[in-house]
Amino acid sequence: MATRRIDGLLLPDGERMMLIEHFPPRYARLIAHHVTFKPGTGDARMPDGSDCAVVGHADDGAGVQALVVAIGGTTDRPDGSTWHITWSLAEGRAARESNDVIAALGWQVVEPPIPIALHPGSWEWTEEPPAA
Repeated sequence: MATRRIDGLLLPDGERMMLIEHFPPRYARLIAHHVTFKPGTGDARMPDGSDCAVVGHADDGAGVQALVVAIGGTTDRPDGSTWHITWSLAEGRAARESNDVIAALGWQVVEPPIPIALHPGSWEWTEEPPAA
């Protein structure tokens, strides 16, 4: 398993519990931990987490569930992907697959958006490799 340092916005326990009521995890491994910040090109700065809302839901039906997040009114992450929280995973699936699921299948709009408070932080993340 690979461990790497991640910068992003952490989902506090109170917000996590509230969202679990709205979006019960479909798969065995609940992640529901953070929104990853990847700066991409230019001088993008990590948002402060003060203007955030869950605006969408994605699920490939095969083990990856994610919540799409708007930060500062946009779902567009500076690296060209979509702001999201990996929500739950089936055995053998990896959090990084959320990006692919959202890009390939899109996401369903959550109406009304659910405001959430996120907090900037850095942490070590160990992820299981995807199934072969």
